[in-house]
Amino acid sequence: MIKIYCNVLLLTLFFISFGCKSKTEFNGKENKVKIDGMVWIPGGIYQQGASSDDKMALPHEKPKHSVKVDGFYMDITEVTNNQFSKFIDATNYITTAEQPIDWTLIASQLPPGTPKPHDSILQPGSLLFKKTKTSVPNLYDFSQWWKWSIGANWKQPNGIGSTIIGKENHPVVHVSFKDAQEYCKWAGRRLPTEAEWEYAARGGKKDMIYFWGNIVENLSSKVNSWEGEFPVSNSKADGFEKSAPVMSFPPNDFGLYEISGNVWEWTSDWYNINYYSTLASQKNISFNPKGADTAFNPNNPLLSEKIIKGGSFLCNSSYCASYRVSARMATDPDSSLEHLGFRTVLTTEMVTSKN
Repeated sequence: MIKIYCNVLLLTLFFISFGCKSKTEFNGKENKVKIDGMVWIPGGIYQQGASSDDKMALPHEKPKHSVKVDGFYMDITEVTNNQFSKFIDATNYITTAEQPIDWTLIASQLPPGTPKPHDSILQPGSLLFKKTKTSVPNLYDFSQWWKWSIGANWKQPNGIGSTIIGKENHPVVHVSFKDAQEYCKWAGRRLPTEAEWEYAARGGKKDMIYFWGNIVENLSSKVNSWEGEFPVSNSKADGFEKSAPVMSFPPNDFGLYEISGNVWEWTSDWYNINYYSTLASQKNISFNPKGADTAFNPNNPLLSEKIIKGGSFLCNSSYCASYRVSARMATDPDSSLEHLGFRTVLTTEMVTSKN
C-alpha cells in the first residue's frame, strides 16, 4: 500500500500535467555580431497558437493571437552535457535532483493531511521512463511508464551507475527550471519566453503545424520521436531509443537543431490556461509578451507550473504529437525528468551590457 501511495505522491510532485491566416513579418537583413553556438532570430509578427489545420491541437493551444517579438539570439542546439559540465565545474552548483528533498515544501503542494512517506523514499532523484510490457488502454495514466529513480540526475541520466561519458554531445536532462536559470545566470543568458520560442521554432513559416510544413511524412528523418506503439515498443526508425546527440536532425529555416523532438525545453512563462484567451480578447498585437502574471492549471490547482515546449523522444502520434510547434505543456518548476532540457537566448541589450 505504501509503495502505491508513494508512487502516486511522487508523480504528483514531479510530473508534468497537460495540455486566421498567419502572417510573419521580418525586419529585413540585420547586421549582428556573430556569437558562437547561437543564431540571430530576426524580429517579426506572427500568429501564436495552433494552426487551423491542426487536428491534434489541444484546447490550451487556442485561440490564435497576434504577437510581435523583437530580434534575439538563440542557441542553435539544446544545452549539452558538455556545456552544463563546464557550468558545474565553474560554480560547484548542485542541481535540484541532487539535493535533499524538503518535505515541508512538498507538503505545501499536496492536499492537507497527506501523510509523509518513509524517509527511504524521500531521497534525491528524478523520473525515468520505463517501457510497459503490454499495451496501455489509458494513455493519461502516466504512472504506468514514469518511475521515480533514486540517484538519477544530470550526470547519472539513467539512474545510479549510469554516466554521461560518451554522451557529452547529448542534451543535458534532469534539470529543473531553477537549474536552467542558474546556468543562464552563469552564461549571461536567459530562457526564452514562450512567444520567442514558438516564433523561433516556426522558422518564418506561416500557419504551419510542424517546423517543416503541414504534412507528416518521413517523420523519422526530421525529429527524434517515438516510432511504434507507445509506450510498449520503439522501432527506433529515427535511429534512437532515447535522446540523440544535438545536430542529429535537420535544422529549421532559422538554423535551429532539434527544435522539435529530442527533449522538451523550458521557457520562462507561467502556465495559465486562460492566458491565450486573454491575449486574443484584446484584439490587437501583443508586443514581446512574457506570459501570464500568475500560474493557473485546474488540473493541478496546488502547483504553480512553467511552460515547456518542443516535445521529446517520447512523443508519438497516438499520444501527444508534441513535435508540433504550437504544442505546450505545463510542469512543476521543481521537476526534473529524463526528457526535459533547455536552450538559451540573448538579446542585443544583453550583449551590449556585457561589452
